[in-house]
Amino acid sequence: MSATPPGPAGPAVFATSDAHGHLAELTAALRAPGLLDDEARWSGGDARLWVLGDLLDRGPDGLGVIALVRRLTVEAAAAGGAVHTVLGNHEVIALGTRMFGDAEVVHRGVLRTFGSIWARNGGLASDQAGIDDELFAWLADLPAIARDGDHLLMHSDTVGYLEWGSSVDAINHAVRSTLAGDDPVAWFDVLVRLGRRHEFAGRSGPAAARRLLDTLGGERIVHGHSIIGDLFGERCDSYTEPRLYADGLALDIDGGIYEGGPCLVARLSG
Repeated sequence: MSATPPGPAGPAVFATSDAHGHLAELTAALRAPGLLDDEARWSGGDARLWVLGDLLDRGPDGLGVIALVRRLTVEAAAAGGAVHTVLGNHEVIALGTRMFGDAEVVHRGVLRTFGSIWARNGGLASDQAGIDDELFAWLADLPAIARDGDHLLMHSDTVGYLEWGSSVDAINHAVRSTLAGDDPVAWFDVLVRLGRRHEFAGRSGPAAARRLLDTLGGERIVHGHSIIGDLFGERCDSYTEPRLYADGLALDIDGGIYEGGPCLVARLSG
């Protein structure tokens, strides 16, 4: 899908999200626009790819998805391009489970454990076993939000990001600082905010999207997290492209792969 009308020549920019451990499907989706070759190596030249979180859980090979993304980050940089990854709520669930396990935490008056949330949301023991200290540090350091030209890139379709700050840098600093610490209540604050969704939909959605853009910059939000089929009441096998909505201010790129939907790659510009 081309989400932005053609403009001045420049590197192409793509985004994908919510692979959820479906390595084969992600590889095929990235190969289709020429970002990968037949050996699953970077072939996108100077293109930029944004991966908007939820790399693991629900699918069979979250560690494989993470390994692919990390390898492509190196290969793309060597070719003059870039692969960037944004933090998703499932990364926080996985890290929180490794950090706190089944320790009970009172958060906003509710008794919670990361371990139980992880189990209910498709956590895989094989993924969890592979999160060593080095991978933990890499995941915990991912930015929560980013700008690329006119696009504001984030995992979750919520204005909750503004509770961390009024700039991209401030938000990322706040989230990284929390995940570098050991306060389980603060960790649950991150998880709850990243779990919010559907805030750009409905009659009040465009105003919410505009508030986020006016504060953080950009002309269009690109997000995953909320499956297109769920957001618009459609079957997950009934669409093949990302969905532009909220008066053109938001682009949903989560096809719902673990519910039988497509793994989507949106071409944002170039």
